[in-house]
Amino acid sequence: MQNRVFVIDVNKQPLNPIHPGRARKLLKQGKAAVFRTYPFTIILKKTVRDPVNEPHRIKLDPGAKVTGMALVNQRTDAVVWAAELTHRGDMIRQKLADRRRVRRNRRHRKTRYRPARFDHRKRPDGWLAPSLQHRVETTMTWVERLGKCCSITDLSMELVRFDTQKLQNPEISGVQYQQGVLFGYELREYLLTKWRHECAYCGAQKVPLEIEHIHPKSKGGSDRVSNLAIACHQCNQKKGNKPVEQFLKKKPEVLKRLLAQANAPLKDAAAVNSTRWALFNRLQETGLAIEIGTGGLTKYNRTLQGLPKTHWLDAACVGKSTPMLNIATSQPLLITCTGRGGRQKAAINKYGYPIRHNPLKPIKGWQTGDIAKHRVHGIGRITPRSRGSFVLSKPDKTKKSVKPIDLKPVFRRDGYSYKWA
Repeated sequence: MQNRVFVIDVNKQPLNPIHPGRARKLLKQGKAAVFRTYPFTIILKKTVRDPVNEPHRIKLDPGAKVTGMALVNQRTDAVVWAAELTHRGDMIRQKLADRRRVRRNRRHRKTRYRPARFDHRKRPDGWLAPSLQHRVETTMTWVERLGKCCSITDLSMELVRFDTQKLQNPEISGVQYQQGVLFGYELREYLLTKWRHECAYCGAQKVPLEIEHIHPKSKGGSDRVSNLAIACHQCNQKKGNKPVEQFLKKKPEVLKRLLAQANAPLKDAAAVNSTRWALFNRLQETGLAIEIGTGGLTKYNRTLQGLPKTHWLDAACVGKSTPMLNIATSQPLLITCTGRGGRQKAAINKYGYPIRHNPLKPIKGWQTGDIAKHRVHGIGRITPRSRGSFVLSKPDKTKKSVKPIDLKPVFRRDGYSYKWA
């Protein structure tokens, strides 16, 4: 089952998404034309007066590397469109580090006695590192794109992955939360992520894992989340109520790693939590009603409906408003942020010296990442060359040498690459 096809009329007014079969029929009859390839949108060749648009909700599950997105029809409870957006924060961070290294090297050579200027810099309120700001901007880009081709009335997002206040102090919202089912999901999901879904003592994976006290309660250990770990049944029973130092007496490396990891925060979770608040503030500026949820609630909704663990299904299960979903699609669009290329006129080596010249883009009207159709070899991704022929990369990873005159544009590069799951 594929994603539904977005439809707009001749005035670019969004209509209800339709089945791909119906879209093919409209295109074949000449009643519509392709308006955009990703997300696939067709434009009718007439004006639709007073359209009856059904309400749709965009649901977001922001992540450190991948953000899940789902579009849910609130009348039929159907997931009509889904995508997984892969960020390039690590690449941005690496490129900035390389640029800083080259600049510092050059300044040391050219202006060795240049006075320090770090005291002259001031970051504005709400500043985020470029690798984090990138996550906010790309997510907002896709929210705005979906808003232009579908009638969006509500938003849902996972604001915090774990409710850390309630993990540290279960009584903060009363006994009902502490004794409810949801609290167990919050705590267990946090610990599974913290210990990377493996036994803290033996490293066993893909086995049933249990919540275990590092310092036993019978020896004065507490129920705080920093004193909890995930262990397999065999290690849990073998340890019993022994102090962890006694249990791992013959494994000092494991003991050192365990005690350090028990008090270490989740690096990705900390970064994503700051990003999510920035994203939440940007979503508020849209004027749409926003529903928020936690990671524990998301997992509870997904488990209750028997759905597998994927980014886009997690997004579909965000929030308390999640009904019994009708999954109308099973093939999400996989979106990868690639950027729009650099502006370096010359490539440099590790010492900062130029090694080759970078040709100016576009080349004969084409840029790397454009999708084109060749009259013989079909559709593929274009890599232009300043001299000679271009390279056409096919979906099956084969490459063909083609002439620019034989190419017809299908989709111009927009900073993302696309494929189907």
